[in-house]
Amino acid sequence: PPDHSVARKWNEVLLECIRNDYARPTVHGRNLFHTSIAMYDAWAAYDATAQTFLLGNTVGNFFCPFEGVPEPDNIQTAREEALSYACYRLLRARFDESPGAEASLNLIDSLFYALDYDPALVETDYSGGDPARLGNYLAGRILAFGLQDGSNEQDHYENQFYEPINPPLIPIVPGNPDIIDPNRWQPLTLDVFIDQSGNVIPISTPNFLSPEWGIVTPFALGANDLTIYERYGHAYWVYRDPGAPPYLEPLVGGGLSEEYKWGFSLVAIWSAHLDPADGVMWDISPGALGNNPALPQSIPEYRDFYDLLEGGDPGRGRSINPYTGQPYAPQIVPRGDYARVLAEFWADGPDSETPPGHWFTILNYVNDHPLLQKRFRGQGPLLEDLEWDVKAYFALAGAVHDAAVTSWGIKGWYDYLRPISAIRLMADLGQGSNPALPNYHPGGIPLVPGYIEQVQAGDSLAGENGENIGKIKLFAWRGPDYIEFPEIEMAGVGWILAENWWPYQRPTFVTPPFAGYISGHSTFSRAAAEVLTLLTGDEYFPGGMGEFHAPQNEFLVFEEGPSMDVTLQWATYRDASDQTSLSRIWGGIHPPADDIPGRRIGIKIGTAAFEKAERYFTGTADLDQTPAAVKLYPNPCRTGDRLTAEVNHPTDGLRVVLYNILGERIPLAPAQLQISPGYFQLDGGNLPPGIYLLHMRGVGWEAFEKVVMLR
Repeated sequence: PPDHSVARKWNEVLLECIRNDYARPTVHGRNLFHTSIAMYDAWAAYDATAQTFLLGNTVGNFFCPFEGVPEPDNIQTAREEALSYACYRLLRARFDESPGAEASLNLIDSLFYALDYDPALVETDYSGGDPARLGNYLAGRILAFGLQDGSNEQDHYENQFYEPINPPLIPIVPGNPDIIDPNRWQPLTLDVFIDQSGNVIPISTPNFLSPEWGIVTPFALGANDLTIYERYGHAYWVYRDPGAPPYLEPLVGGGLSEEYKWGFSLVAIWSAHLDPADGVMWDISPGALGNNPALPQSIPEYRDFYDLLEGGDPGRGRSINPYTGQPYAPQIVPRGDYARVLAEFWADGPDSETPPGHWFTILNYVNDHPLLQKRFRGQGPLLEDLEWDVKAYFALAGAVHDAAVTSWGIKGWYDYLRPISAIRLMADLGQGSNPALPNYHPGGIPLVPGYIEQVQAGDSLAGENGENIGKIKLFAWRGPDYIEFPEIEMAGVGWILAENWWPYQRPTFVTPPFAGYISGHSTFSRAAAEVLTLLTGDEYFPGGMGEFHAPQNEFLVFEEGPSMDVTLQWATYRDASDQTSLSRIWGGIHPPADDIPGRRIGIKIGTAAFEKAERYFTGTADLDQTPAAVKLYPNPCRTGDRLTAEVNHPTDGLRVVLYNILGERIPLAPAQLQISPGYFQLDGGNLPPGIYLLHMRGVGWEAFEKVVMLR
């Protein structure tokens, strides 16, 4: 619409480009963040109070020179032009190799032309005050920053060293016969793989997405938040380390093995809720759901937070909408419709903007609400739309980017398996409840009458020759084999062999291709909810309620439903975030152990990101405006490659010493080190993979830099 700010228009284009791309939450959290830098710095460059983020500063080890700009005749017009050129150049570069590149580039071009800008203007010398040239310069610097931020963008974000320890699980084959380690991630082999954005991937076993993402330059995460682990000579950067999830000790059981078995069993039990014909009706209005008590502090406390048999959490809603002074109107729907709509909505379904982008659609929904007053933190003067949007996007994007860096760093290091692997594995081992019953194994799945039982003689699942007697059966969603025509059929719930259990997902997707611990959805969503709460100065959606309508028999994608109209409703941003977390359990994607640490970490990430963004807005950020003493590249470096160090100090009398992660000095032969004015080069030679510390000392200066060597 013409009344939207130019920042909003570019944000909508970005979200559509993400929908047309591969479903990569990490990559797109970063795209949202880098685009928000382009928007914010283009705005702040013309402001007397606000500080720019990248322009004129060092971020990570990247210095971006900036001499300032003369005050233009029309600041608003200059901001819009600089912002548009920056976004245009950045988005065209980031999505030119996307699977939906043709549609995305056409969309990018269409907005640029509609704004009446000239794509032939490519110069970057902004010293004369041309906002277009400033935008071009800013985009170029952001793209250069992105080539050294640890994302491996230049190699299409490929993994550099991670390898799964478990062989793949093939979901269409019963059980999980080949798994080696019951506590580590397992790839899935699919006939075809269609990602969450609807792209058909021409490989059958998708790789782990971004297990090394912890090394990517974050926004508000600092050295005090960081732990660096090493496995097989490779570094894993973990921010806000939550400690290990519950592990299964399959030969002995006991201890946290019981929490592992309880948590994954809960996922199987909750899939019994995915049938609207079971007669269970819930009031899903904010008067009955949401308003959770404090989160559990320890793994054993999870049992009191989640309702194992009936589903849901301790939240019992709010009696009054504070904006109307009236109770929230009840909304009675089948639990099976609510749980299925929830799973599909927050899964971001086909053509998704991925979880970080989803919270931008929620922010835009809030921004369009007639009752929203655009006052920063809910106080002070009303902000005009462009200022509100660039500040809101910068804070939210910083939070979702940090959520990706944090949760994927944790995913890569702890490398924890998904429910489809764990449930099938435990059922293959047997039942773990009673040594006196047949098919007992201490690592087996717990028996729960009515939900998790053993096949008896005469059971319809016993098999023609009784071959399934004693096996584990589940009362659960029956899976894709029971759906031939998704437009008019639903699988329903019934007794199935546990070896054939599927999560509530499309059969061409099954489970996201990365480790479960911690839940990215929980981390993204809680971080975003905290930002929206702080930004608006109000925990409630405008008017006391946010809504999403799912029409009868139209909303669900891979089976028929919902059986009646369902409207998801949330009183507060945190209520919406909490529903996100539950949706991943009903969807068969996460157990509670993945969820709670994600929520807890998300609170810290969202708060820290907002507060850091606010310091830029008020001109009180602690800026590093000096070029880094040393700029190393490539870093990570492969064994045998040459490492170059640009030095912003005299190199006369320079001494260079290398240490390994144990603090042992690594001898360097004279031929390995070549020192020249302004830089030196280090030949990696036969250095084994690992983490090293490079100590440099010159006349009047000293610097330490971490070096990561890959195979």
